[in-house]
Amino acid sequence: QVLLVESGGGLVRPGGSLRLSCAASGITFGRYAMSWYRQGPGKERELVAKITSIGSTNYADSVKGRFTISRDNGKSTVYLQMNSLNSEDTAVYYCNAQWYGGGYEYDYWGQGTQVTVSS
Repeated sequence: QVLLVESGGGLVRPGGSLRLSCAASGITFGRYAMSWYRQGPGKERELVAKITSIGSTNYADSVKGRFTISRDNGKSTVYLQMNSLNSEDTAVYYCNAQWYGGGYEYDYWGQGTQVTVSS
């Protein structure tokens, strides 16, 4: 059974920081590209940041310079360090694991963690 379990969300004031974690089990973690998505109130789900199996990263323009994605393959965990948070960052944040192998796409999602930025 594949599980992606996010943690670290919560309420933070504008300008503050949070660190999200996503612990994976049931997959060969090092093979997978790991991503963070978010869905704000009344908005569609959007890609926030992605890190490939070899550590290449890319970010949404809205978070460049403020968010950092990283991974620890030994702990099967991906992180999202979020700094200088503002109200536009309020959303449910989802962890995603993706791998293409043997002609198949393997795609898994976590349950999400709420991030609320408010004074």
